[in-house]
Amino acid sequence: MQYPPTHLVVMGVAGSGKTTLAAALSSRLGWACAEADEFHPEANITKMTQGIPLQDEDRWPWLQEIRTWMTAQANAGCSTVLTCSALKKSYRQLLSEAEGRVVFLHLDGGADLISQRMLGREGHFMPPTLLPSQLATLEPLSQEELDAGSLRLDISQSPDQLVAAVVQALQLPAGQAPCAP
Repeated sequence: MQYPPTHLVVMGVAGSGKTTLAAALSSRLGWACAEADEFHPEANITKMTQGIPLQDEDRWPWLQEIRTWMTAQANAGCSTVLTCSALKKSYRQLLSEAEGRVVFLHLDGGADLISQRMLGREGHFMPPTLLPSQLATLEPLSQEELDAGSLRLDISQSPDQLVAAVVQALQLPAGQAPCAP
């Protein structure tokens, strides 16, 4: 069976495990992987490093760059795994405009667990002090989004358990020819 190019957008607040799950899915499926943080302009990174929350006007150009990358990958016949906070439904709607099938995987968990994870990270520009603003901005997946195939995942599960759940729920094929990120 031939599958259309698919984009798995691993979403959630900072510290929820997006990078870990995306890397594990990419490895399992053989799909290109990208970090949304790599698409941020320097001004956004500077703001976040200083503990200043991003506003929508900061996010729209960033999200458009991500959508453009996703479309280019789909047009090349490549499926992808991408980390992106995608905190608001409007952000997810913009990303859904990319060519190919777009599926959101919301890593959901308690603020205490996420905060502990953030405190254990080294070398990341997002300080734990921004977690409350991310949680306040977060619009969980709607029933409509869940009905369309997106998934809410419990971050208390291991990465292996999450990968198995995603592959099974979405009936994803492994071993697609690798594409360049």
